[in-house]
Amino acid sequence: MQPSNGRARGSGHGSESSHDQRQGHVSAFVGASGDVRYEDPWYDALASGWGESGSLSTPVVEVPTARREREDGAVAAAQVYLEVQRSAAFQEVRGRYRRFVVPATVGFFLWYVGYVVTATTAPDFMARPVAGAVNVALLAGLGQFLSTFLLTWAYARHARLRRDRAALEVRWDTQELTREARGGGGAW
Repeated sequence: MQPSNGRARGSGHGSESSHDQRQGHVSAFVGASGDVRYEDPWYDALASGWGESGSLSTPVVEVPTARREREDGAVAAAQVYLEVQRSAAFQEVRGRYRRFVVPATVGFFLWYVGYVVTATTAPDFMARPVAGAVNVALLAGLGQFLSTFLLTWAYARHARLRRDRAALEVRWDTQELTREARGGGGAW
């Protein structure tokens, strides 16, 4: 559905020209001197006929002061995030994460590659029966699934016991510093 912008909707028989239908939209983007201004992030330039010639005299709107202050606050907030990233608490959380994830990833990758290489280079070994119709390849394949679930459980447990509390403290500190940097200080 398209808004009528205060105009009566036509009957749909083409009584209005496409220029008349778009005239209200274009005025918000073409200044008095003919320069183009982009003000609305939801504006669809192609559907509205942006860039079509038209002589409209609409005053140029300056950026409000509040927007500039908000941009200054955003820059200050970005500085807060850089400071937090350099902090010892954040580095500790990242270090705990890496100390678990890197060895776990390397171990699982080697286990997976070992399974694939063994399956392709030693098919006789993989075909060796273990119990009835169950062979080594089937057990190793099921072991891949089991190891995935075990690794997921170990990761969640490690995160809960070793990182979540420290990460939550860093998060709260970051939010508080960001709120102060943007000028919002004080309690909620």
